[in-house]
Amino acid sequence: MNLSYFIARRYLFSKKSHNAINVISAISVVGIAVATAAMVCVLSVFNGFGGIVEGMFNAFDPDLKITVKQGKVFDYHTPEFNKALALNGIEMISESLEENALYKYEDRQVPAMLKGVSEDFKYLTNMDKLIIDGSFRLHEDSVDYTTLGAGLAVTLGVRAGYIGSIDIYAPKRDVQINLANPTSAFTFGSVQIGGVFSLNQPEYDEQMAIIPIGLARKLFSYDNEVSSLDIKLKPDASTGSVKKKIEEIIGDNYTVENRYEQQKESYNMLQIEKWVTFLIMAFILLIAVFNVVGSLSMLIVEKKEDIVSLQNMGASGKLVTRIFLYEGWLISFIGILIGIIVGLALCLLQQHFGLLRLSNTPGAYVVDAYPVIVKFTDIIIVFAVVSVIGLLTVLYPVNNLKKKLNTASGGSPA
Repeated sequence: MNLSYFIARRYLFSKKSHNAINVISAISVVGIAVATAAMVCVLSVFNGFGGIVEGMFNAFDPDLKITVKQGKVFDYHTPEFNKALALNGIEMISESLEENALYKYEDRQVPAMLKGVSEDFKYLTNMDKLIIDGSFRLHEDSVDYTTLGAGLAVTLGVRAGYIGSIDIYAPKRDVQINLANPTSAFTFGSVQIGGVFSLNQPEYDEQMAIIPIGLARKLFSYDNEVSSLDIKLKPDASTGSVKKKIEEIIGDNYTVENRYEQQKESYNMLQIEKWVTFLIMAFILLIAVFNVVGSLSMLIVEKKEDIVSLQNMGASGKLVTRIFLYEGWLISFIGILIGIIVGLALCLLQQHFGLLRLSNTPGAYVVDAYPVIVKFTDIIIVFAVVSVIGLLTVLYPVNNLKKKLNTASGGSPA
């Protein structure tokens, strides 16, 4: 066994002449453990919220989405698109046409983002998971239906099942407004309320309304144009491979996005919040680790006689400094190990029992308790960061000891 490590371990667990050193060492271990456990829990909670957001977007966003780089709409009835959409990995496609319009119900008027979709949209997405009132319908018999975002429904004062219809006013393209008859610049449509959905994202919940694409084309005077093509892939298909093949076939005038790229800003914001919080926790950890400096400094003072005895027996300055270097590392490592175990245990309890709740009212939020997802990579990052901070902090008192030993030996290298 390494002599320096053996002596350091004895110093750590043996009783000191001054009980304060034992207390400070214990406080150092506890401080590092608490900070490490907090890091594990915080990162896991952010992963949990990220998982919820991702699940909601996955229920609404297609596997792949094709849009045009310049302009709003495009006609995909071309040989290139026919070839691209015939790839083996594609299971189905859905047309989508998005434009701004005015929704009017009784005396309430609200600007809305209309999303016209084809019937395949219900099979391409999992709208049933997002519906909070009514059901997702587009067209039944001769009646067109709209599915509203939750915030838009509240603003209009409507809900699924209302007998009254919603009027839609869409501005005509390339038509100047006649001040004598302003309504002539708008195309009029009418829909019934089919359902209300929620993604817990303001840009969707407060602005979006889904209608049949046939009605959308009628309102905005389009023929076969779409603003995007939504693609569902087969379960065994590779998203990256199919995406690359489509891009090669249709050319550079179009953008093909996977689910992450469709919601890149939302995902990036979650990651920024996660790692900024992690940095704040790292600063708190830095304060806790400074207890190790105090503990080591006091231990060095107490063990002056032992240091002299070791030197008289032929121990080099390098061996002596390593003893206290290992001592500091042991304190840090024990704290890290305890912290990770405690953090994982708390996350496991939260997953199974939901100890920390968002609200005492069931159904007030998407989930009742704080969601937790533990990722192995996060545990490795926490271990690495806390270890580096602990190791670097220990170097300060050890270097001071090294300088004293050098001075005592007449300036010769330790």
